[in-house]
Amino acid sequence: MKRWLLANLVALCSLLFLGTNAAWAVGGGIAPGAPGVSSVWSYAGKQGIGTSYEQYVDGKYSDRAPTNAISKVWFSIAQGIVTETAYGEIDRAQINDLQFLVTGNGFFDEEKVSTTSKVDYLDKDKDGRPLSPAYRVINTDKEGKYTIEKHIFTDPDHQTLFTKVIFTAKEDNVTPYVLINPHMNNTGKEDVAFVKSDSLNAREGEIVYLSLKSSLPFVKTSAGYVARSDGYQDLKDNGVMDWTYDYTDQSKPGSVAMIGQLPTLSKGQTSTFNIAVGFGSTYQEATEQADASLKEGYESLLAKYNGKGSAVGWEDYIASLKNLPAMIANTGDKGKQLYASAFTLKSMEDKENPGALIASLSVPWGDTVNADTFATGYRAVWPRDFYQAAMALLALGDKETPLTAFKYLPKVQVKSDTPGNAGATGWFLQKTHVDGTLEWLGVQLDQTAMPIMLGWKLWKAGVLSDGEITEQYRTMLKPAAEFLANGGNVNIHTSDQANNRKINPPSTHQERWEEQSGYSPSTTAAIITGLVAAGDIAENAANDPLAAKFYFSKADEYQKNVDKFMFTTTGDIKNCSSSSEYLLRVTPNADPNDGSRIHDNNSLLEADERHILDGGFLELVRYGVRKGDDAHIAASVCALDNISLSEDLRVRYDIPFDSKKYPGFRRYGNDGYGEQINDGSNFRDIDDGQKKLRRGRIWPFFTGERGHYELELAKAKNGGTISDQEVAKLRDTYVRAMEYFANESLMLPEQVWDGVGENKAHNYITGEGTNSATPLAWAHAEYIKLVKSLTDKNVWDSYPIVQARYQSSESLSASSSHPNGTKISANP
Repeated sequence: MKRWLLANLVALCSLLFLGTNAAWAVGGGIAPGAPGVSSVWSYAGKQGIGTSYEQYVDGKYSDRAPTNAISKVWFSIAQGIVTETAYGEIDRAQINDLQFLVTGNGFFDEEKVSTTSKVDYLDKDKDGRPLSPAYRVINTDKEGKYTIEKHIFTDPDHQTLFTKVIFTAKEDNVTPYVLINPHMNNTGKEDVAFVKSDSLNAREGEIVYLSLKSSLPFVKTSAGYVARSDGYQDLKDNGVMDWTYDYTDQSKPGSVAMIGQLPTLSKGQTSTFNIAVGFGSTYQEATEQADASLKEGYESLLAKYNGKGSAVGWEDYIASLKNLPAMIANTGDKGKQLYASAFTLKSMEDKENPGALIASLSVPWGDTVNADTFATGYRAVWPRDFYQAAMALLALGDKETPLTAFKYLPKVQVKSDTPGNAGATGWFLQKTHVDGTLEWLGVQLDQTAMPIMLGWKLWKAGVLSDGEITEQYRTMLKPAAEFLANGGNVNIHTSDQANNRKINPPSTHQERWEEQSGYSPSTTAAIITGLVAAGDIAENAANDPLAAKFYFSKADEYQKNVDKFMFTTTGDIKNCSSSSEYLLRVTPNADPNDGSRIHDNNSLLEADERHILDGGFLELVRYGVRKGDDAHIAASVCALDNISLSEDLRVRYDIPFDSKKYPGFRRYGNDGYGEQINDGSNFRDIDDGQKKLRRGRIWPFFTGERGHYELELAKAKNGGTISDQEVAKLRDTYVRAMEYFANESLMLPEQVWDGVGENKAHNYITGEGTNSATPLAWAHAEYIKLVKSLTDKNVWDSYPIVQARYQSSESLSASSSHPNGTKISANP
């Protein structure tokens, strides 16, 4: 009787746990070991990312579009397995990783560790250019015991991640197991797992559910706590699945995993089956999504995803990019990287918040980053990275996404009703979730200038009419320009952070690396450009002449002070003329000659401002503030290229690929945002006594920035024109270098290994992407823009109004200025 009561009590508890959604048979009961070990994210060097293509309806995503029901699922691939997979919003991961465990005669393997991985695209044109982010992953056991081929994409009409699996045994008694580690609602320590005979399931609260189902029936299933009672620990023990726990304790959420055993294979036997992971706000919804995808099947879903026949999918998006065909000639790989960059950037847009473009679908060095609490990593909005991506998509001929992105920006602009705001308005938040929720609270003036710059570009491209840009000017762009011109007292307080300071442009609270306060050439270039663009809109569209005059005058003031505030004449880094004069990375106090200290922040140590070089001054040329052959820019380039500097201060490295060397650049000298030099292990964001061992590596998009400068330099030396031969030379150097920096599946990383220091942790090849963040939207954007610039023989994101104002003595002498030094106010 006691056993009967206990069994029924457990069954009753299981029904209560599932709510009203389902009833299930009790088998192995509750898994022990709550709450499991602390959770982390996955490896950040992604081999691919993907999501279904959706079309807009009136600037929004809609089930009424030709693409039918909106799929809000994103996935990534790293180390040959499915990693961080989001559902709902792009910054809300639901799966940390999904892989196979394999047992056999005397072995136990974990797929991501025991196999070598090759990744390719499922849909390519006759020249090998990829047409969609659907992937073929072939993982081969290092000892030749089995191969696992996976075709990975999402169901375009359901909330499902879909994988076709072709598992081949190369010896007898090989048993595959599916192991899934959920991180529901973007945390890894608040989950509950439960299994049925045909599904592996998880939930966080009653917020979100997932259900993994297979077209090949499971032999056994089990749920457990990670590193305590999960399937990995079970198999590692003796190579046999002994544990069949039905669920983890609903009263003790934690770090959980679920496992499903599949039939054992004999030598030469191949098992082909499909796996679907469905998501929903209830268990029933999640299972219905998975079931629907399995029922429709691989061929039909892949055809829809790719846009074959009458279906609207990724091939349709690629075909809509009218600038692509002309740009192929200025690539080094017949356009393969260009096509991949196009759909990679588009894939990094949220669908619940249309236009929200994130920095990367990864958490830098994620496999050593805690995931117990909600954090986005790079799955977030920075207006600076956002601008780069929007401008690149516009370069391809996509007008809808940049326009939708521009209209998204008010979500992240500070207004009088912004929560916690008791200070100045008009500036843009440093970093937010895609729904606009504040995450980081720095004030970066380039991020306030770039929305104005994007608006001006859309207006001049005819994407925004005079009336539309006027409306945006009055509601969004003018407040931003006022802040760039006047600064103000910033005063925002939230529950966990506060920002209370006076901003006096062009001095910024943070420059583009979010670390230093003061006067930065790259930030100042954006401020000047933003103000000139705002003045042009005010004067020629919005009928606001007083404001136009004021914005022009402030831009002129900042432009005249660039050298005074930021060009040192007392440095000790030699340039080509053996002098020591160059533009600094940043100076705290508008005196570039006094040796002010740059404080320690992601750096190896506190340093004299004159010792720290970066390429940010090249933005002065890109936007048109300086000519390509400006003498101070040339001196700064020579100093930047000084390869005789100590390794900690050196910026330029020439990386060998196929018997030729290509230029690569670190962010700045003394950068500490990268792997440890003593063993090559992951960056650590805490001061654990090893800070001096950190080293920031080469960032591929700097090679693109240099290519843009070299284009302007060549034109300046030749009266404003450039020959096809000179363009080809730039292509074969700078475009080709960026293509080499990408991985085999054409994902461009944030950083690549520079060959400095020990390398035993990951054994990177020099020039190979590290575990920082891949793919990086900014890197893909810079690549696209460089190819477009070479195609046009003109820098894509240059600003003719800025060039006209500052590259001739006549235009500069005619510019507005403050009468008697008195501030002109443009406030109504």
